[in-house]
Amino acid sequence: MLAARRRLKRGAVVLAAELGMNPSTVGRILARHQVPHLSAIDPITGQPVRSARRSSVRYEHRTPGSLVHVDVKKLGRIPKGGGWRLHGRDAAVSVANRHKKTRIGYDYIHTAIDDHTRLAYSEVLPDEKDLTCAQFLHRALAWFADHGVRVRRVLTDNAMVYRHGTNWGWVCSAWQLKRRFIRPGCPWTNGKAERFNRTLLTEWAYNRPWKSNYQRKHGLDRFLRRYNTQRGHSALGGRPPISRLAA
Repeated sequence: MLAARRRLKRGAVVLAAELGMNPSTVGRILARHQVPHLSAIDPITGQPVRSARRSSVRYEHRTPGSLVHVDVKKLGRIPKGGGWRLHGRDAAVSVANRHKKTRIGYDYIHTAIDDHTRLAYSEVLPDEKDLTCAQFLHRALAWFADHGVRVRRVLTDNAMVYRHGTNWGWVCSAWQLKRRFIRPGCPWTNGKAERFNRTLLTEWAYNRPWKSNYQRKHGLDRFLRRYNTQRGHSALGGRPPISRLAA
C-alpha cells in the first residue's frame, strides 16, 4: 500500500479502491507511517512543500444538473519526440535550442463538471475564444443530456467570454441555462472545477512522460472513462461519479 501511495500519489479512498481495501484501514496505515497529507506534497514530485491551507465550507447541490461548473486549464504542448519529463531537463533544453524559432504553444482543457454527481466532461481545444467555448458548452450539455442529466445552471469565472461572449450567450439561452459567476478574486468559489483540474494534472497530464502531444491528448478519454465510472471519489463515499445517477 505504501508503494502504491508513492507511485500513484493518491489519497486513502482512491488507494483503497485500487487495492481492494477499506479506506479507514488505508488511512490508519498512512497515519502510522507518518505519510504526509496530499496537500502537503508536490503533486508531481511527491516532495513535501509548505503551503497555507484555506478553510472552506463544502456545499453540494441536491440533484444532477442543478449546477454545472465550467472552467479552462491552460497546458503547455509537448514538443515532437517528448519533453523534459521523458528526456530530462538537459536534453529538453538542447531540443528547445534547436527549435527555438518554433512556438509550441498551449492546449486549453475545457471542463464541465456536475456539482451533485461530479460527472466530468472535458475536451482539449486550441483556444478559449467565444466560439470555441460556446461550441464546447453545447457538446457538454448534449453529453450530460445523453446521461439523463438536464443542466439548469452553469457557474463560471468572470472572463469576458463568459460575461459578454455573444455565442456563449446564445448557447445558454438555447438551453435555457441560468448563468452564475464566481465572486471576483475568489477562484475557490468554483472549487469543484479547481479540484478536478488538480486531479486532471496529476492523474492524466503529468501521470506519465508522454512521447507526443497527440498521445497525451488521446489519453484524456481514457482518464475520463476511469474517473467517471471506476475511480473512487472521497466526497461520494469512495464510489465513482456514475454511481450517483443510479442512486
